[in-house]
Amino acid sequence: MRHNSETSKSAARIILNYDIRVNTSYIPPGRLERLRGHPLHPFVERYVAQAEEQNYKPKTVIWHVQLFTRCSRWLHRTRRKLRDLNEQVVERFLVQELPRRESWAGAMPAFCRLLAILRVEGVVPPANPIVRTSAQRLADDYRCYLANERGLGSATINNYARHVDQFLDERFGHREVKVSALRAQDVITFVMSQSRQHSRSWMLQVVSALRSFLRFMHYRGHTATDLSPVVPIVANWRKATLPKHLPAETVERVLNGCDLTTAVGRRNYAILLLLARLGLRAGEVIALQLEDIDWGNAQITIRSNKGQGWARLPLPVDVGEAIASYLKNDRPRCACRNVFVRLVAPYVKLSNSPVIAVITRNALEKAGVESVRKGSHLFRHSLATEMLRRGASLDEIGQVLRHRDPDTTAIYAKVDLNALRRLAIPWPGEAR
Repeated sequence: MRHNSETSKSAARIILNYDIRVNTSYIPPGRLERLRGHPLHPFVERYVAQAEEQNYKPKTVIWHVQLFTRCSRWLHRTRRKLRDLNEQVVERFLVQELPRRESWAGAMPAFCRLLAILRVEGVVPPANPIVRTSAQRLADDYRCYLANERGLGSATINNYARHVDQFLDERFGHREVKVSALRAQDVITFVMSQSRQHSRSWMLQVVSALRSFLRFMHYRGHTATDLSPVVPIVANWRKATLPKHLPAETVERVLNGCDLTTAVGRRNYAILLLLARLGLRAGEVIALQLEDIDWGNAQITIRSNKGQGWARLPLPVDVGEAIASYLKNDRPRCACRNVFVRLVAPYVKLSNSPVIAVITRNALEKAGVESVRKGSHLFRHSLATEMLRRGASLDEIGQVLRHRDPDTTAIYAKVDLNALRRLAIPWPGEAR
């Protein structure tokens, strides 16, 4: 990518200027002064600094400080100590002091953030632990095993654990889990009931999760027999289907449909360009850091735990310009180093991959594009298909998509129907 020097310098200045300096001068001096001498005073100041870092609007922070001041007086008036403060006491305060519930807007979340600060400092006791069922405790142990002993990422753990949670809930509910009572028929019945409700791709996740969980149970000594072999097999012929993709002109139609008159539209346009031009995965878009873009050399570092891992790719012109425009005009100043953040406070990174899927689906609907698949991978498949159509080799496609196994790229060979027609063997007896 060849930006002019002014664009590169401007983008670099933007990144450097994201260092945050806390400024509380907008809070009327009397607000904090009224708290001076109260036990809450130093912690409210810390709360204000944290809210400033997360770019809450000044009027919102002032409202929160006013609430905390009233709460501090209420604690004194009702002869409660600071250590007595918890979610239940806060709700009692709000009911008594703000009887109209519509005036609670944002109050409880603000108090929860204040309580988190107080608990970190050991000023108030930890929150009352939620009573977990034995099935939930077993599932939590399984999650820890996947994270600590198998080294799996949080997304994979969540995908596995949600199926295990449902299996245990259907088998045991709130009753005490008796793992010795598990039978092969329990597993088969669960898989069969799920298969009536879900697609093949969903069922592949279900059976993988169950096999993993049942192996874990045997490994931990909870079951005398490894039940994982009894999990039914889901028919999944390798390379049996064509990768779903969009023609190049349709991809451009989706990109052109983005609303570039709004901050959200410009942010989403930059995200969609990363998907369409570089074939990034949703998690890679979320993980992108400000430091990962080398403006001077027009390169971008991709942080990934899949395929070939971290990689550096050239930064196309339109992608670089869209990101630079978003950084300069739309991205809020905040302590978060991720490129893409929420556009309303708190300004933190986008939460997870489904957020990117929602952006993709909305863009397709706005452009009037009908597609069986609507997730972010649709653009990845479309990029590979277009590269193949333009004459790129499978090795080159694998390098761009950062595939570890050449077989993963081989599925795109089936997309080149013109080349495949030349290899087709005439059907016996057909007219020549």
